[in-house]
Amino acid sequence: MSAADGSAGIGVGPLESAAAPADSRANGGGLERRRLGETDVRVSRIGFGAASLGNLYRETGDEEAAGAVTAAWEAGIRFFDTAPHYGLGLSERRLGAALAAYPREELVISTKVGRLLVPNPNPTGVDDGFVVPDDLTRAWDFSRDGVLQSLEGSLERLGTDRVDIVFVHDPDAFSEGAAREALVTLRELRDEGVVGAIGVGTNETHQLGELFDERLIDVAMLAGRYTLLEQPGLDAVLEPARRSGASVIAVGVYNSGLLSTPRPGPDAVYNYLPAPPEVLERVHRIAELCERHGVTLPDAALAFPLQHPAVAGIALGMRNAAQVHDNLRRASVAVPDELWRDLADHRLIDPRSFTTDHQEDPK
Repeated sequence: MSAADGSAGIGVGPLESAAAPADSRANGGGLERRRLGETDVRVSRIGFGAASLGNLYRETGDEEAAGAVTAAWEAGIRFFDTAPHYGLGLSERRLGAALAAYPREELVISTKVGRLLVPNPNPTGVDDGFVVPDDLTRAWDFSRDGVLQSLEGSLERLGTDRVDIVFVHDPDAFSEGAAREALVTLRELRDEGVVGAIGVGTNETHQLGELFDERLIDVAMLAGRYTLLEQPGLDAVLEPARRSGASVIAVGVYNSGLLSTPRPGPDAVYNYLPAPPEVLERVHRIAELCERHGVTLPDAALAFPLQHPAVAGIALGMRNAAQVHDNLRRASVAVPDELWRDLADHRLIDPRSFTTDHQEDPK
């Protein structure tokens, strides 16, 4: 179907609920599922971020990519996130092919809109950031036709008739009004039951609070702005989400690798640049307190975002099966409540970022 008719081939009817079994556990591995806002979509608290399947920074082999998805499924991960941007569609194609082996009703798949993939009139041979041929290029488009065309392309690459979550991808990088423009169309699709939840995926915080307060989004995918190292997203994003009954998916929880080792070296990277000395000093103070409580810095980095009631889950980049196993091992570590109190007492985290009552999530 054409984009002009308002359907663009998206879906074949109302979305089937992706709700988990009554005990809110995934069928494999026992990873808890948490509900996104007031929707029927529930994500496993650890999600699979599929940017590496698009050859982010370096090539990932087909077998390596498929093995990562298989390992994630076997470990109990049921939430898989991708985007056309990741490898000019390669991530979506690989993810769709690997997930075809599993029951669709047990999966939660998210993708993004805002960048159309169009023929590249001036290819150079390599795409920027992803090791793929650049016979295609990205064109910003947050219009109704652009959103519908983008989703139609994603469904074809994923080999599915629906996606469960759609994020407006990096709208702040294009214009102030891009998110709202795309959300008009996404809200129609959600209200028609074509998609289950809608949101914005970004590393900017300034607009998300308003979108939550106005109940325009069910979920935000927030990159790098709510981590064990820094919490600027707490007041700007998480608290508005909590007030409105919505959710946040935290990504970039290792701050581009800085928190991924027990003790980062002097050449560590922070926000994709060399880490300043004062940042490294702060990280080592956090790491020392983690060690006093019997856990490592990466263990705490994974556990920290999930302490806030608005955070439904975290999505982690996983290039191969070994990384899946490593991430799930870290996520299984029991981090004591005393660590969060100790970090707060040393003014290394905001004391409002955690709760120690561990009550059942009312959502």
